[in-house]
Amino acid sequence: MSFWAVAVLCLYALLMACLEIEIEGRHGWAERLPTWYRTSGLAARVFSLLASGKPLTGYHLFLLPLTALTFHLPFVFGVPWTGAGELAIAAAWIAWLATWDVLWFVLNPAYGWHRFRRGNVWWHRRWIGRLPVDYLLAAVISLLLAAAAYGLEGGRDVFRDQAVLLGVFAVFVALMSALAPLYRRRYESVHRQSRDERRRAGIEPPPD
Repeated sequence: MSFWAVAVLCLYALLMACLEIEIEGRHGWAERLPTWYRTSGLAARVFSLLASGKPLTGYHLFLLPLTALTFHLPFVFGVPWTGAGELAIAAAWIAWLATWDVLWFVLNPAYGWHRFRRGNVWWHRRWIGRLPVDYLLAAVISLLLAAAAYGLEGGRDVFRDQAVLLGVFAVFVALMSALAPLYRRRYESVHRQSRDERRRAGIEPPPD
C-alpha cells in the first residue's frame, strides 16, 4: 500500500470523525438523531451479534454500506478485481472503521481519552481494559483477512501492508490525541450560540 493511500485513509477517518461530531455532538450512536432504532427482528439481531451488542439504526444501515462502497471505488475506476484485492479492501475497511470511531471520541469535546471508558459510553458494551472489544476484534479480523490473501494471486504482501496500516493508524490516533485540544477549542468557539447565524440566514434556531 502506497504512502498516499495510507495518508488518504487517515484523512478520510479524520474527516468522517469530525463530520459525525458535527452531526451527533455528545450523543453517539445516533442517540438523538431522527432515525429509527431496532433491537428485535432478524436483521437487528444479526447486526447486534456482529457489532458487540449495538442496536441497529437507520443511520448506520445507510452509513456503513456507504463507507464500504467508497473503499471499492478503485475497482469501479479500472483496478482489476481479484480475491486478494477484495480481502485487502475488507481488511483495510474494518481497521479504518475502528480508527474512525476512536477519533470521534478523541476529538469530541464531550469525551476525550479521560471520559472514554466503560460506563460513559453506553453503546460500547464490552471492554478489555480501556478499549472496547470492537477495536481489538477489528485489528484481529483485519489481520486474519489479510493472511487469507497469502495463497491467492497478488496476495503475498497483503498481510504485511495490513500490519503497516494498523501501525500507521495507531500513530495517527496518537498524533490526533496530541492535537485534540486545538480542535476542541476551535469547536467550542464556532459553536457558541452568540456566533450562530441561523436568523441571518432566515432560519429560526432550535429551542436548545
